[in-house]
Amino acid sequence: MRALLIVNPRATTTSSRTRAVITSALEQTLELSVIQTQARGHAMELAARAAADELDVVVALGGDGTVNEVVNGLLVGVLDPNPDELPALGIVPGGNANVMARALGIPADPVEATGALMSAVSNGRTREVGLGQADDRWFTFAAGLGLDAEVVAAVERARAKGRSASGGLYLRRALAQFLRDTDRESPAVSVRTPAGESYDDLFLAIVQNTAPWTYLGPVEVNPSPNAHFDKDLDLFALRSLDVVKTLRHAQQMLAGRTGPRGKDVLRLHDQPVFELTASRPMALQVDGDHVGAVSAVTFRSVPRALRVLV
Repeated sequence: MRALLIVNPRATTTSSRTRAVITSALEQTLELSVIQTQARGHAMELAARAAADELDVVVALGGDGTVNEVVNGLLVGVLDPNPDELPALGIVPGGNANVMARALGIPADPVEATGALMSAVSNGRTREVGLGQADDRWFTFAAGLGLDAEVVAAVERARAKGRSASGGLYLRRALAQFLRDTDRESPAVSVRTPAGESYDDLFLAIVQNTAPWTYLGPVEVNPSPNAHFDKDLDLFALRSLDVVKTLRHAQQMLAGRTGPRGKDVLRLHDQPVFELTASRPMALQVDGDHVGAVSAVTFRSVPRALRVLV
């Protein structure tokens, strides 16, 4: 099988020696080409070229950002995906959270994940997964408008200054953003569905394609615990950012399977499409990458969009 291994050399949890071991192992199973990414967006370009060249497999070695770029490259210009006409996706986790990989049951250790990937290739074992779209940007596990995207942007600024990504960094930035920088007085977000349902005066919105939304170290964070790759999208939104209420909801996200509840919580389950609008430009993130500020974004679920080797 012809395959491309796309390596993010800045992946936080793999060393050059580990990456060499992974490459050597995959070469035993695949007719492998290896390319390291040079800048943001490079993985997307490489994956698009691999799809055009009709390779059998594209493996992403990196974190969720690398996986997201590879997925967007595989599906660039594709409106109605046929998984059988696209390269299968392999994932070797090398980031801090690795939400997509962990949601699929891929081992957290990159060497163990490589072994599982080789087994999946040898046995032809794939899983078709649904994906989400935020306008024309594909996402694998989650997207968000408002506070969580503001936190992602703050973490990216910190990393640009040399800070290492970690659960602690995200937590500190989240608390600082919430208490100091986020507008907690003027709700700006509205939701519209094709059925004519309308929900206004929201402060933030988190859209999930699977659960959990993210991890705080080994702990799952679950605003919408019923989200699943085999279903449409789930939405979690808040009508209040009162400090006490928000901290209670954060605790509920960590506490169990039901997720946050209350009068100030809006939750929609298994939604094929909906639109978020904002009365002022708000930060948008997809799969943990900040993509800028927007005033409107349409979310769409695409079932069985891609084959993943698991």
